[in-house]
Amino acid sequence: MSARKLNRQQRWRIDKIQEERIARLAKREAHAHALLTQGDLAAERPGLVLAHYGTQVQVESLADDPHGYCLQRCHRRSNLPALATGDRVLWQPSPQEDGIGVVAALLPRRSLLERPDGQGHSKLIAANIDQLLIVIAPQPATRDLAIDRYLVAAHAADLQALLVLNKSDLAESADHERLARYRRLGYRCLSLSARNGTLDELRPLLPGHVSACVGLSGVGKSSLVNVLLPDIQQVTRALSSHSGLGQHTTTTARLFHLQGGGDLIDSPGIREFGLGLLSTAEILAGFPEIASWRGRCRFRNCRHDSEPGCAFVAACAAGELSEERFASLRSLLADAGTDD
Repeated sequence: MSARKLNRQQRWRIDKIQEERIARLAKREAHAHALLTQGDLAAERPGLVLAHYGTQVQVESLADDPHGYCLQRCHRRSNLPALATGDRVLWQPSPQEDGIGVVAALLPRRSLLERPDGQGHSKLIAANIDQLLIVIAPQPATRDLAIDRYLVAAHAADLQALLVLNKSDLAESADHERLARYRRLGYRCLSLSARNGTLDELRPLLPGHVSACVGLSGVGKSSLVNVLLPDIQQVTRALSSHSGLGQHTTTTARLFHLQGGGDLIDSPGIREFGLGLLSTAEILAGFPEIASWRGRCRFRNCRHDSEPGCAFVAACAAGELSEERFASLRSLLADAGTDD
């Protein structure tokens, strides 16, 4: 299909829009540079990154800040690495009222959840979390492979994984059987419904933790936040009538303080949580049920597919590795591009 030809007026309009966008970007960068180089910024204060807004972050002053509580948009110094929601930082308020502050330093992280973007670069999701809430639902359905990707990522980041079946009022026997299968592997699994407000099993598991909600768009992550924090009321949307899939409403990871203690990070829904940043060894470690079978294949370069003497095939035959998990394992190892 040939490209549509543009007349002179249409080309002029497109060029003008591009020029305006470039000018706005240059203005923002000039303002940020002025803030970073001027010498009248206030003293550094401890803060917590609550959310991202393009090139800026929203920072909340911490409880030990002698100046008291406040929220402020901030730029990041160019010599700092990318920031994630949940990062603890040192920041400097702007001397101007309602001005933009500056993040001057990133404090050490306890943990970091990340995934590769379309170019294979690291895309940060959340920092300093200790619990990952993997939210699934009957509609839109989440594949076993997607669940296993999250579980492997949680293990690699040393996070406690909690598998949450939302919309349980719509669940069928296959949904409950799958939850039981993961429960037998030792994962904590909950069945609940944000629509009906039945979160009694979840609420006691959140205080004392910094938790992050992950999952497909439409499984009800924001709905869970709305029940837990009724004053927040995150925007939610119905599933697409055309595709049956979720429609993106959460565009950036955002941290909320829970009334009963603990923090909860609501992250944007994604279709595929890649593990391209993990090694083969890290992927294998994310399948704890095969720990005793590792290194027992007949061939060192076994691809764990159809080779004779494959220990993982034997584990599957012995009932210690389910066919569903074995399929996920082979898929993830193939994506890793390296052999055990």
